[in-house]
Amino acid sequence: MKTNRYCLFSGVLPALVLLFGSVTGAAGQDANARPFVSPIFGDNMVLQREKPNTIWGWSTPGDVVKVEAGENTTTGTAGTDGKWQAKLQPPPTGGPYTVKISGKQTVELHDVLVGDVWICSGQSNMQFGLTQARNAAEEIKNANYPQIRFFVAGQRAAYSRVDVPRGSWKVVSPTTVGGRGGGISAVAYFFARKLQGNVHVPIGLVQEAVGGVPAEAFTSAEGLRPLKDFDAGVAEVARRHAEGQTEYGNYITHWYDDYDLGMRAGANWAAPSLDDSQWKAVQVPGAYFKDLEVDGVPGLIWLRREVTLPATLPAGMARLSLGSVDKMDTAYINGTQVGGSSWVENPRLYMAREGMLKPGRNVIAVRLFKLSASKGFLDGADSLKLTLGDGTVIPLAGEWKGKLSVDGRPPQALPLGFENNPVMAGVLYNGMISPIVPLAITGAIWYQGESNEKHAAQYRELLPAMIADWRKNFGQGDFPFYIVSLPMYKHHSDVPVEDSWAEVREAQALAARNVPHACLAVTVDTGNPDNVHPIDKVEPGDRLALCALAEHYGQKVVYSGPTVKSVERLPGLRATRLL
Repeated sequence: MKTNRYCLFSGVLPALVLLFGSVTGAAGQDANARPFVSPIFGDNMVLQREKPNTIWGWSTPGDVVKVEAGENTTTGTAGTDGKWQAKLQPPPTGGPYTVKISGKQTVELHDVLVGDVWICSGQSNMQFGLTQARNAAEEIKNANYPQIRFFVAGQRAAYSRVDVPRGSWKVVSPTTVGGRGGGISAVAYFFARKLQGNVHVPIGLVQEAVGGVPAEAFTSAEGLRPLKDFDAGVAEVARRHAEGQTEYGNYITHWYDDYDLGMRAGANWAAPSLDDSQWKAVQVPGAYFKDLEVDGVPGLIWLRREVTLPATLPAGMARLSLGSVDKMDTAYINGTQVGGSSWVENPRLYMAREGMLKPGRNVIAVRLFKLSASKGFLDGADSLKLTLGDGTVIPLAGEWKGKLSVDGRPPQALPLGFENNPVMAGVLYNGMISPIVPLAITGAIWYQGESNEKHAAQYRELLPAMIADWRKNFGQGDFPFYIVSLPMYKHHSDVPVEDSWAEVREAQALAARNVPHACLAVTVDTGNPDNVHPIDKVEPGDRLALCALAEHYGQKVVYSGPTVKSVERLPGLRATRLL
């Protein structure tokens, strides 16, 4: 059975457009709300060894802030914008230390170690938590590594650079590595475990990963401009920011705001009180797009269905199931949004929180967008159902009310992209990377590429551009950047076929070859042909660590398979098919 290709949690958590929908950019932040010390510095953190660490925060202009760690002391002065920075030479490797920061306020950071700090970034396979990995229970039980610390950055899309990251440092232990979304990145955890066991210094992990996102979302506007391919996206972000619009981080939700009749002021086609008596009766599943006269072209429709529930509702959380949807849906129960997704292969399963359903009349509404061929619900009548807390199933196939909201035929403008997670140019750089610049680090590990598969040739330039962008902005030279080559996915073909994943792997290999201090962790022998999220994360973590041990720490370990050095065609030989 195929599973959702990119987004791990769509349909279980609230809609992604909500997760990323209320961020204030740096220009709009209240200076008085900025903390005295940035949250990237805290109890249990790891300071980078053997290089100056820039420490920063906000105070009243002119405040002289003193930073002390061990026997080392430095100061910084708050500028007119309130921001202060101080460069601290760290104490000797190890610890623990107490870092004291004093000015108009005083803050102490306790149990601070000095070692090596790694940024761990990418999309869902880097975000994939240890609680979801193979042998999770055993791994978590044995996850007792006080010399490994981690900071999971809160997911955040922004249309201008923000200052304050979300998150806190934790010590790796059986009680800390779990949590929402699976907890600590499994790849990052196995990387750190192997690394720390070999170099015997504290390891700090800064997890900056978001499922289903392309590399351009993690690259700043300045880093994208030389490529030219992303000019329209960069301009769109700038325009939305200038207009003070909600920071969804995706194009489709803005398109809905601009054109969806069902969500305009005073409309609210999801509301139970809406009079839908003039809507057209349609059969779901069925030819509802044709019935609503938007067949074979892009279109946005609304569907509504009433269900009557018993006077006494059973205890437990109810579940709304819609099956797989092509292309994008947003679902509501009694006017409250319960979920949404744009990933075709992800069966929709939305949870109804307590109080959403009520005895008697209830209204389920679905906003459904498709690109061309009339599809919509893909899995048949049995997949459409409401399951109550006691397991009672209420079928939802049959007659619904439908209404066309947006006819996608020209001259109707269509969005630049159709995903409802953060895909806009630079929005994750602004919201997640920028707030930790210029944190002192050793390097970065990167597991991403799935969301760029349709533009693999472009990725050949994009990935090196993103690496250069990060290196420029962190200001610490050509720090190590290690890349996970995508694993096996999809089934073997006996004949040559076009394979976008193979093309992405080639782009990753070229980046590793041509970018200084880069390395490729090959994982094509791992993976799952039916699941883009393989649960075996030890191999990519360990192989990234081998890159680091060989390339950065100078250990004599085998970290790569053979690569082609040269090719010579000999006369008299003809090509033979290789099996």
